[in-house]
Amino acid sequence: MGKRKIIITCAVTGSSAFNPRHPDFPVTPRAIADSAIAAGRAGAVIAHIHARDPRTAGASRDPALFREVVDRIRQSGSPVLINLTGGMGATLFPDPLDESRALPKSDVVGVQERVAHLADCLPDIASLDCTTGNQVDSGEDFVYLNTTRTLRAMAREYARLGIKPELEAFHAGDLEFIKQMLIDREVPGGAPMIQFVLGVLWGAPADTETVLYMRNQLPPGSVWTALGIARREFPIAAQSILLGGHVRVGLEDNLYLDKGVFATNEQLVERAVRLVETLGESVATPADARAMLQLPVRGPT
Repeated sequence: MGKRKIIITCAVTGSSAFNPRHPDFPVTPRAIADSAIAAGRAGAVIAHIHARDPRTAGASRDPALFREVVDRIRQSGSPVLINLTGGMGATLFPDPLDESRALPKSDVVGVQERVAHLADCLPDIASLDCTTGNQVDSGEDFVYLNTTRTLRAMAREYARLGIKPELEAFHAGDLEFIKQMLIDREVPGGAPMIQFVLGVLWGAPADTETVLYMRNQLPPGSVWTALGIARREFPIAAQSILLGGHVRVGLEDNLYLDKGVFATNEQLVERAVRLVETLGESVATPADARAMLQLPVRGPT
């Protein structure tokens, strides 16, 4: 039996707060693009990208920032597939004194605003977080708000734009909704691309039993990945490979190579490559990933 080709995704920067002592965390469009390109050279075939405000280092939905990152990657000649986040604009901070009201720092916007950067950049892939739930960032509680109505409308926009959705499941119930969208043909055709997001506080735990259970709920023909947050990044990567899935690593999910030792995206990808090979499989190329995910080859944009 031949070796299985494993797709390695690098989640370059994310949107959450990070340890400011990290010496090489990518924030500016140039740094994010350079890190994605370096991750590609190290063996990642997909770069999952968020944008950050260079002045504050906080998350940003500004299409111009996304466009600069994407243009820099494309102009470099890197073959890495571009996967932009579709998760921004869904953060609700209820007023603790009256939860029927949202605090001003909430960021909940309509579908067109949520996909504006996707329409401008036309990435190969964009994430679609098929979940709503309680979450925590920097010690603050919030609701990550993605109604089924909004998700269905976003899926239709992805289809119109010709963008492959990476369908994110934070709980087993999210997979049931994903399967219903597939039944209703609201997701573009081809092999469903599904990712389990494990270890988020108040979400599904990052352990073997969860990966196995969620894998067994997948629709037929899925190309899937399980990711683990923080110190569970590589244990879950190993479980994903052994159970038939693919791998995601990167500074969005984990800042460290070891306790107290900060990582770069390139180093995390290099470790993922060694893991794939140690487990007897091979690392997919961008062409392999395009074929597995049934992605069209885009011309210049």
